[in-house]
Parts: sequence; C-alpha cells; structure tokens
Amino acid sequence: MATLFLRPALGLARRHVALSLLLSLAVVTQLGCSRVPSVVKIGVAQPLSGDLAPLGKDLLNGVQLAVDDLNKSGFTIDGQKVTLEVVAVDDTANAEKGVLVAQQLVDAKVVAVVGHLNSGVSIAAAPLYAKANIPQLAISTNPRYTELGLPTTFRIVANDNLQARAMGRFAAERFNSTRFAVLDDGTPYGKDLAAGALKRLQESKKEIVVQQTFDDKQRDFDAVARRMKDAKVQAVVTTLSDFQVDALLKAMQAAGLTDIHVLGGDTLKSPLLLEKSYPMSLYATSSILEARDFPNGSAFLRKYQERFKADVTYGAHYSFDAMHQIAAAMRHANSADPKKITESLHRIDSYVPITGYMKWDSKGEQTYSAVAAYKVIQKNWVSQVRSSSW
Repeated sequence: MATLFLRPALGLARRHVALSLLLSLAVVTQLGCSRVPSVVKIGVAQPLSGDLAPLGKDLLNGVQLAVDDLNKSGFTIDGQKVTLEVVAVDDTANAEKGVLVAQQLVDAKVVAVVGHLNSGVSIAAAPLYAKANIPQLAISTNPRYTELGLPTTFRIVANDNLQARAMGRFAAERFNSTRFAVLDDGTPYGKDLAAGALKRLQESKKEIVVQQTFDDKQRDFDAVARRMKDAKVQAVVTTLSDFQVDALLKAMQAAGLTDIHVLGGDTLKSPLLLEKSYPMSLYATSSILEARDFPNGSAFLRKYQERFKADVTYGAHYSFDAMHQIAAAMRHANSADPKKITESLHRIDSYVPITGYMKWDSKGEQTYSAVAAYKVIQKNWVSQVRSSSW
C-alpha cells in the first residue's frame, strides 16, 4: 500500500518539477530576448580642461540636466524602466585625444554620444563611433563632419556654410567699412569658416588688406595689431576663440586701433568678453542661439542656475535638447541598441523642450537651423538679426 501511495505522489512531483523547469526556461528566454538593459549609458565627449573647458562643461551640464529630468520622470523603453547614466570624457579640444576618448566610450558601451565641441575632434572621432553604430550628436559646425558620409553623424545646429554667409553678409552690409582684416585660428572650424566669410566679403567688393592664420593657442597679437594699424584696417572678421580675441583686443587698444568693428564666430560669443570693457564695437554670428531667444528659454536658464549654481555660457540648451531627442529615438525604436537608435534618429521629427524641433536629413544635417548676429550692448549679447537663409 505504501508503494502504491508513493507512486502517484512521485509522478505528481515530477510533473511539478517539469512545469517549474519550463516556466524558468520561459523567463530566461524572455530575459534573453530583451535588448533593454536596466542602465543605459550616454557618452559625453567635450573639452573639460584647458581654455575651452567652460564651453565643454556647459554642454556636459545640459546633457546631465536632461538625464536628471528623464530619470525623475521614470523613463521607460519598451515598457521597461531604465536608468540613464552619463559617461563623460575630456577630449582636451585635441583630435588625437578625441580619438582615444571616443574608443573609451565605445568600450564603455554607451548607446549614443553628445560630442564633440571642436570640428577637428568630431571629424577624427566619427569613424570610431560609426564602426560601433553609435550615433554622434555634435555641436561642431564644419561641413566636413557630415560630408564623411557616415550614418551615425548628426549635427545639432547649422553648419558653417550658412554661418560663413552670415558673417560675410552682415559685415559687408552693416559695417561702414571697406578695408578688412580676416584672422583665423588654423583649426578646421576656424580656417574654413574664415575662408567662407572672406569669399562673401570679396563678392561684396570689400578690400582684404590683412589676412593671417594663427594656431588655436596663440595669445600674442602685438605684431598683427601693428600691421592692421599700418594697413588702416576698419573692420576685423575673425574665427579666433574668446580668450584669443580678448588678447587681440588688448593688443589693438595698445596699438591705438580702437575705432573699429570686430566680428567673430561661435567661439567668440561667450561671457568672457562681456566681463571686459573695450572701445571697439564687438559682434558675433552664431548658430548657437541664446536660450532666452526661445519661449521656454528663461525657465531653462533658471533651472540650470539652480542645478549648477552658474549661468549658461554656451550651448547647454542644445545639448539638453539633443539628449531629449536621443531619449525620443529610444522610445520610438523600443530599443537601447545603438544601431536602432541611429535609424530612429534619421526618422523622427519631434518637439524638443527648448529650441523647438530637431530633425536631420540623410547626411545628418539639421533641418531646423538658423544663424543669428549679436552685438555686445551693456555687457549683454543682444540679437541684431536672425535668418535661416542669409
């Protein structure tokens, strides 16, 4: 009797074990099919040390602020809650270092990268991201970045073809000047942008009496200031960075060259030159429009100040929006797979919180973009004109 009792119990137990194994295998299979990890890493590659560190840290802060918001909102991908994590690296505004830190981000298995600031660095690092199918959202403006023909390159602002036209046209039409100096910093960004502006000035029959290329670390401009004085320069168009223009203006003032217009590009338009007092009229064109120029900009500026105890110095609102667009692409793709995110970024046309919309063409150029011209008035960059055509 005992044996007869145990046999059905043993059979039942075996069926329970078999059923448990099947359920366990089903769970494991489902987990194995899920391509959404619990932590999704976002790379940020910017100059976080050196002369351009204020700009790089500003862009990093924009991404971090967006990640904070998304994590607080309970961000999900394909119905699964995930935690977004920022992995930041310092490219030191150097192309060789940029390649090294790009590989670090690839090895860290980030799913997207917001980087780099400098065009030369973005161009050098782009093939590494492309090989790993990682989308790269750069604020770099040199057209060669997207002309690489890589599916992973995305530009979040207007390129220098538009900005060069803006610089040349604004200087030609707004300045009552005929004798120009054109100075650049020798980088892919600065040299090509200056060449484009120079071409537009020449088309407007302006005389280029001084033209010179420096390196991007140059701080001694005494010789060129004297040369401009001798050449009776009436206006300067330059792609030097803010700290270099600061040194240039000091040299010009010392040479007695004060009644003059100075027009720069994106890397000139920073708070550094607002802290100074120079007799020259100071202007800048930029594809990085001021946050306050957008309807939601003022609220963003307050939020940024509260979070970082500092003011926006460059383009944090653009990197903030870029991160939100990466998040939208992950939602759209129902995936954290970099290749699917890249494909989704090419398709989506969605609203972003501050600048309005971000959409890319097949090359990765920004569809919704504009360049504005600003003038320093009472220690503020005040918009003079804004256009998407120039």
